[in-house]
Amino acid sequence: MHSKQIMTWFVLPVLATGLALTASRTVVAQDTAKQDVKDAGTDTKDAAKKTGHAIAKGTKAVVHKTKEGTETAAKDTGHVTKEATVKTKEGTETAAKDTGHVTKEVATKTAHGTKKVVHGAAKGTEKTADKVEDKTAPK
Repeated sequence: MHSKQIMTWFVLPVLATGLALTASRTVVAQDTAKQDVKDAGTDTKDAAKKTGHAIAKGTKAVVHKTKEGTETAAKDTGHVTKEATVKTKEGTETAAKDTGHVTKEVATKTAHGTKKVVHGAAKGTEKTADKVEDKTAPK
C-alpha cells in the first residue's frame, strides 16, 4: 500500500471521526451551558422562595412574641393597678380613722376649753357683779 492509499483509508476516517466528535461536543457544550443557565435561574428562584419563607416565619415569630409580651404587660399592669387600689383604699381608711380620732380629740379639748372659758367668764362676771354691788350698796 502506498502512502496515499494509507492516508485515504486510514487518516481520512480518523479525521472524519474526530470532526464528528468535536461537533457533537460543541452541541453538548451548548446544551450544557443552556442547562447551566436554566439551573442557575431555578436555583435563584428557589433561594428567593426560601428567603421569603424564612422572613415570613421570622415575622410570625416576632408578632407572636410581641403579642405575648403585650398580654403579659397588660396582665401585670392590671395586677399592679389592683394592688395600688387596695393600698389606696387602706391608706384612705387609715387616714379617715386617724382624722376621725383627731377630730374627736380636738372636739373634746375644744369643749373642755370652752367650759373653762365659760366658767372663767362666769367667775369674772360674778366678781364684777360683787364689785358693782359693793359700790352701789349704801354705806
